[in-house]
Amino acid sequence: MTAPRPPQPARQRGAALLAAMLTVTLVATFASAALWQQWRSVEVETAERARTQSSWVLTGALDWARLILREDARAGTIDHLGEPWAVPLQEARLSTFLAADTNNNAATDSDAENVFLSGNIIDQQSFLNVANLVEAGKISEGDLRAFARLFELLSLPPAELDKLAENLRRAEEIATDNPGASQAPLPPQRVEQLAWLGLSEATVAALRPYVTVLPERRPININTAGAEVIYAAVGGISMSQAQRLVAERERDPFRDLGAARRLLALTDSFQANSQMGMGSTFFEVRGRIRLGDSVLEERSLVRRNGAEVKTVSRERGVVDPAAFARATPAR
Repeated sequence: MTAPRPPQPARQRGAALLAAMLTVTLVATFASAALWQQWRSVEVETAERARTQSSWVLTGALDWARLILREDARAGTIDHLGEPWAVPLQEARLSTFLAADTNNNAATDSDAENVFLSGNIIDQQSFLNVANLVEAGKISEGDLRAFARLFELLSLPPAELDKLAENLRRAEEIATDNPGASQAPLPPQRVEQLAWLGLSEATVAALRPYVTVLPERRPININTAGAEVIYAAVGGISMSQAQRLVAERERDPFRDLGAARRLLALTDSFQANSQMGMGSTFFEVRGRIRLGDSVLEERSLVRRNGAEVKTVSRERGVVDPAAFARATPAR
C-alpha cells in the first residue's frame, strides 16, 4: 500500500494561487493589448479610407466647377452673379448625386447616405487685389489710393497701409534675385498671410471680405464686386452711388463700362479706368464634405483663359463644425 500524501503547507498553496492569478492577469493584459491593436488598425484604416474617398469626391467637385466655368466662357465674355457658376451648391446628400448614374451601385451605399456635399464658386476679381499695389517693382499710386479709400471706409489705420505697400514691394524683390532682398518678407499667397507684411490681426480680419491675393494684376469685375470694393476702386463716387450701381446690375448686368458711367452721369475717366472690367479670369472653388461632426473643406484657385480652366493652387483643411454651421453663403 502507498503511504498517504502529507498535506501541503499553507505557504505552498498560497504561492500556487498567486501564480494562477498572475497567469490570468498576464493573459488578460495580452488579450487587451491585442484587442486594442486590432481596434486601432481598424480605426486607422477607416480614417484612411474616409480621407481617400473625401479626396476623390472633392477632386470631382473641382472638375465639375471647372466644367461649369468652361461652359460659361463659351457663352460669352461678360461675367455676372446671375450666371450658373454663381449659384452656390447647398448642402445635399452625396447619394443624390450618385443616384443620377444608374450604373453606380454606390448610390445605395449606407456610407453615401451619411455624407453631405456643398460648395460654391467665388469670383476673385470681385475683390481688391493686394498684388496690384506693386507694379514693375514700384508702388502703384492708383491702386494705393484705392486701398486708402477702403482703409478710410473701414476706419483702419493708414500707417498699416503704407507698411503693407512697402513690405510688399520688398517682398517682390525676392523674385528678381536682388542681393538686398535677403531680409525682405515672403510674398503672401493668401489674405491671412498679410500679417507677414505688417498688418495686425484686426486689420486682416476687417479686410478679408474685400481683398484677395492673385498672382497677377487683374481688373475688378463691376458686375460681381460689392459696393465697398467699387467705391474704393473708382475715385470720385460716393458710397450711395456705388450701392446704386450694385442695385442696378441686379436687374440688368452691365455690358460695358459706358452703361455704368451714363447711369451715374460720370465723366469719361470712369470708362477709361483700367481697374474696372466686366469679365473675370480668376475664381475660387470651395468644396465641403460633412461626415458626422467632421467637415473637410478644399479651396482651389483656378485661372480661366478662354475655354481653358487650369488649377493654380489647392489647399485643404478641417473646418470647425460650429463655424461651419454659422457660415453664410458668399455673395
